[in-house]
Amino acid sequence: MEKEKLGFDKEKTRILVVDDEESIRNMLFRLLKMTGYICTTAPDAIKARAILSKQDFELVLCDMNLPGESGMDLIRFISAAYPDTAIIMVTGHDSPELAESAMDLGAYGYVIKPFKPNQLIINISNALRRRNLEINNRLYIMDMEKIIDERTEAVQEAMKKLRKSMDGIIKAMSSTVEMRDPYTAGHQQRVADLAQSISVEMGLSKERIEGIRMAGLIHDLGKIAVPAEILTKPGKLSNIEFNLIKLHPQSGYDILKDIEFPWPIAKTVLQHHERMDGSGYPNGIKGKEILLESRIMAVADVVEAMASHRPYRVALGLEAAKEEIIKNRDTLFDTMVVDACVKVISNGNFQFKSS
Repeated sequence: MEKEKLGFDKEKTRILVVDDEESIRNMLFRLLKMTGYICTTAPDAIKARAILSKQDFELVLCDMNLPGESGMDLIRFISAAYPDTAIIMVTGHDSPELAESAMDLGAYGYVIKPFKPNQLIINISNALRRRNLEINNRLYIMDMEKIIDERTEAVQEAMKKLRKSMDGIIKAMSSTVEMRDPYTAGHQQRVADLAQSISVEMGLSKERIEGIRMAGLIHDLGKIAVPAEILTKPGKLSNIEFNLIKLHPQSGYDILKDIEFPWPIAKTVLQHHERMDGSGYPNGIKGKEILLESRIMAVADVVEAMASHRPYRVALGLEAAKEEIIKNRDTLFDTMVVDACVKVISNGNFQFKSS
């Protein structure tokens, strides 16, 4: 197929005439040459195949009644092997069924013998114009597909760089919180890891899982608004101190709400301490009012907190954490999330990474 768009140039147009009657071949050769085309002739399908294998043709005039392989078989072969070659069937029988069969195989038209020279030239001209139009359309589509592929690749690369930058920013936010609360260093990363594993177990989309992981990395961002002495206090918190701690989901939301993430990160952070029965904070919402992302985060947060060491107690371990979420399944925690978390813990493939 030509790499540049095709125009209609008779002097460069090659036509192959396949007909078993020598007088017809000679007459068509003279007519086409006189009209300005480059013409080659063949007496049968075998000779035509040999010629086609050595030279490209824009059009083939093919008689139906050929010795040996039929004209219909030759049309079928040319359509498959040389799809950019136009074909016109030539027949001595005015049969609509035969014409339709030839067209179904790929012929552009048909001419009935005896034909008038002008009629034949018009048919050839129309077939060549149609051929050029089809090839140019195909080239245009290929060009457009190439442009789309290139632009898609560029967008994907830009998104990859953006995600990398976003990941770096979120990790910097996470580190800021941990600098003020060194006793729980690595907590957000471990919560993000468990939340991601739970999401995978639940069969969520890759894109949604990524958003949950990102939210996990900064779910406690609002703690930067809590006094450091409260965050690091080894003993039991007073009611006032605990009420200050309870403000951190709202504080995190206020920091994140105007950032246009591709995921509901701000809302996930806001709701990660809400509970299924409405006993959570800061807004006391319940059930399906809570984002699935937040319901996942709630379970991951509790499991990590129980399984890890805290200044006021030793680590209780994953098994104790598993028993806790099972006990509060469907009251404090989402049933499906608890079931997925239990599977993640029970299959032995998940362990919290040390900070």
